[in-house]
Amino acid sequence: MVAGEASGDLLGAHLIAALRTHLPGARFIGIGGPKMQSAGLATLFPMERLAVRGYAEVLRHYPGLVWMRRKLRLALLEAQPQLFIGVDAPDFNLGLEAGLKRAGVPVVHYVSPSIWAWRGGRIAAIARSVDQVLTLFPFEEAIYRKVGVAATYVGHPLADLIPQQDQTASTRAQLKIAPQRKVIALLPGSRQSELRYMADTFIATAKLLAQRIEQPLFLVPLVNRETREIFEAALHRNNAAELPLTMLFGHARDALAAADVALVASGTATLEAALLKKPMVIAYKMAAASWLLMRRMGYLPYIGLPNILAGEFVVPELLQHDATPENLAQALHNALNDSVVRARLAQRFAVIHRQLKCDTAEQAARAVLPLLARAVA
Repeated sequence: MVAGEASGDLLGAHLIAALRTHLPGARFIGIGGPKMQSAGLATLFPMERLAVRGYAEVLRHYPGLVWMRRKLRLALLEAQPQLFIGVDAPDFNLGLEAGLKRAGVPVVHYVSPSIWAWRGGRIAAIARSVDQVLTLFPFEEAIYRKVGVAATYVGHPLADLIPQQDQTASTRAQLKIAPQRKVIALLPGSRQSELRYMADTFIATAKLLAQRIEQPLFLVPLVNRETREIFEAALHRNNAAELPLTMLFGHARDALAAADVALVASGTATLEAALLKKPMVIAYKMAAASWLLMRRMGYLPYIGLPNILAGEFVVPELLQHDATPENLAQALHNALNDSVVRARLAQRFAVIHRQLKCDTAEQAARAVLPLLARAVA
C-alpha cells in the first residue's frame, strides 16, 4: 500500500484494520504515515517525500520522485505481493501501479482522481494501470463503468467517523472554550507546500476579522512540527503575536467541531467541515505556473467537495488572486452573521452525510478480497 498525504494515511490505516479482520496473518508494506504505520504497515520511504502539490512543485521534485518510485517498485516486486493498493496520490501511484500490473501484481486504486473535475483524459491511464477503482463518492462509480473500468463505491470514511449529531458544545467544553467566544477554525492545509502559500493570507485574514467581531478565537490545527514552524514564522512576519489564536497539534476535527465558521484550504478538510455541519469559506493558492496550467486544462466551476457534492455553490470559493485577506474576512463575517444561511447549510450537509455513510473500510475490504483470493488460488 502507498499513501502520499495525511488524508490517505487515514484511509489506508482504516483499510488495513478492516482487512486484518478477514486476513489476520496479512503483512503490509509500502509507504504510509504514522496512522498506517500504527496499523501495521512497514514503510519503505517517508510519506512526506510524496507531499508535493501543483505542477510547478511536482516538476521541481520530479527527479527525486522518479528515483523513489523506481526503487519502491523494485522493492515491492522483490517482496512478491499478492495485491497492491494505491491510496490516492495518483501522480505518484498510477505510474507505480502500471509497472506492478505489467509484472502481474493485482492492482487496486483507492480514491478516484478528480477526473470529473478536470484532466478527464486520465481515465485511459487509470484503465491501463489498475484492475479496480474504489470510489468515495457515488457519482464516480458510473463514470468508470461507462468506459469498462471495474469500480466500486464504498462511501467516505469521514462520514462513518463523524457523528451526525452536533458536537459544538461538547467539543468546546473539552477544549475549555467559553460558549460566548466566536470561534473560527483556520485550516491552511496539511502539506508544507500548502502552508507556504496559504499561511500569510490566513493570518492576515484573521487579523482583519478580529477587528470586526467580539471575543474571537482562532484555532489552527497543524499536522506536525514542520508545518507548525512554517505557521509560526508567518505569524512573526505578519506581526500577529497578539492575535487570539491557539495552534493545535493535529486535532483538525476538534477545531472544526468547536468552530462557528471555518476558513479551509481546498481538500478533504472541506468535506470534514461539511460533515460537521459548519459554514465555511474555501480558499486556495498555488504557484502561478500551476494555476495557469490548471486553468488551461479545465476544471469544474467549483473545486470544493461540498459544492461538488451539492452540484452548486453552497459555500464561497475564493481562489488564487481572489483569495485576498479582505475578501476572505468579508466572506467569513457574512457566514458568521447570517443565521438563515447557516441553518440551510446544516440541512444540506446533513443530506450529504447520510449519502456518504456506508462503513467504508469494511466495504473497501470486501471489494478487494476477491482479487486477493484469485491471486493466491
